[in-house]
Amino acid sequence: MSAAEHKQRLEVVEICAGAGGQSFGLHRAGFTHRLAVELDIHAAHTLEQNLRRVLKEDGVDVPDDLVRVGDVADPHVWDPDALKREGIALLAGGVPCPPFSIAGKQLGSSDERDLFAWAIELCGRMRPKALLLENVRGLSANRFSGYRQAVLDKLHELGYIAFWKLLHASHFGVPQLRPRFVLVALLPEYAKYFEWPQERPGEAPTVGEVLEDLMGENGWGEDEVAAWVKRANGIAPTIVGGSKKHGGADLGPTRAKRAWAELGVDAMGVANEAPKADFKPVNGATGPKLTTKMVARLQGWDGEFADWEFLGLKTSVYRQIGNAFPPPVAKALGESIRDALLQKGEPHPLVETSSTVHDPVYKLLRQQSRPLTADQIITKLAKTGTSMDQPEVERRLNHLGHDFELQKTERKSGELAYSLGQFKAFVGQDDHQRHDLFTQYRAKIS
Repeated sequence: MSAAEHKQRLEVVEICAGAGGQSFGLHRAGFTHRLAVELDIHAAHTLEQNLRRVLKEDGVDVPDDLVRVGDVADPHVWDPDALKREGIALLAGGVPCPPFSIAGKQLGSSDERDLFAWAIELCGRMRPKALLLENVRGLSANRFSGYRQAVLDKLHELGYIAFWKLLHASHFGVPQLRPRFVLVALLPEYAKYFEWPQERPGEAPTVGEVLEDLMGENGWGEDEVAAWVKRANGIAPTIVGGSKKHGGADLGPTRAKRAWAELGVDAMGVANEAPKADFKPVNGATGPKLTTKMVARLQGWDGEFADWEFLGLKTSVYRQIGNAFPPPVAKALGESIRDALLQKGEPHPLVETSSTVHDPVYKLLRQQSRPLTADQIITKLAKTGTSMDQPEVERRLNHLGHDFELQKTERKSGELAYSLGQFKAFVGQDDHQRHDLFTQYRAKIS
């Protein structure tokens, strides 16, 4: 892209930017970073060095404060209100996944790392033309239907049209499963031009095809490499970076390790170098371990995204890579958002997104001025065409109680009646429990 074309670039502010997977993809899609904020100092160093370099190579004037290091919700780290005046085109981020991860406790709004609802409030403060947030598949589960409904309602209140979709990295040429739940929201004049990027199921290369040259770069024999490539004839399970709460680098939980073993990969750690000429699997391993360079390639740092240097020691580098958003997926999303902001193509009618119901129990309780019993909830939902039995209503109430103040009133009959109170999520409150928990666990948050 020429310097002249870069002058037409749209500015993006990125929160929870990590080591730059989303950053690099958005850059390739035509966005210029005004600011990126990241908590982990090692990831921030990687992001700073690489993002500054690619911006300079493209002839972009790079701001001195390109990357800020610290808690993105700390007003001493950066001032979102100042950036509002600069007319930012896109607010993007990969807010922490553990609050919604199936592999974790799914604490949602009770997790000190939860910043999803806060990011929605941030969007309201900054007023970008578009918002892009990505998270784990767990956010799409029934457990968080009320949480999603609250997010959707808030965006509607702020004047945005929101779209949710589960995307798979392998549908964008990345040799890895990696499902991600993506939220895109735009102001109405741009939303009518938005289309999700075209997916290409079944076209991702195999692990063996992608890593063949790297496996043989340290002397491992051609026949051995060829046999390994033949075995590694599928795509990888989701690469997980893990968190500082857990040990060193390995390729995931037991189920993932079994999937890696079927591909001929020892998932019990990450290697310092590719296998040598005399390499033989030991201790029951089915093949060699991967290096961080190999993991990065499987995460999408390949082809046009290959020139990205990760800084730090092995475990830190692996965590940076594993926690990243694959650059090819970010680029595809960025291009769809860019085209909408430039109002390319033919506009299409907008479906009224506020009518989309993720959780009918949440919607009903939010609309009521008095408490309702489970039987009353069932009766009222039936009148709207929604059939739900008592166990399902009770499950949904239980889920809502995790993320909202669920007030219970006992009737004379002994039945409990329910009303929905405040959202428990952190949205910037000075007295929220998140502050104390964050301070307590700061050294282990990543």
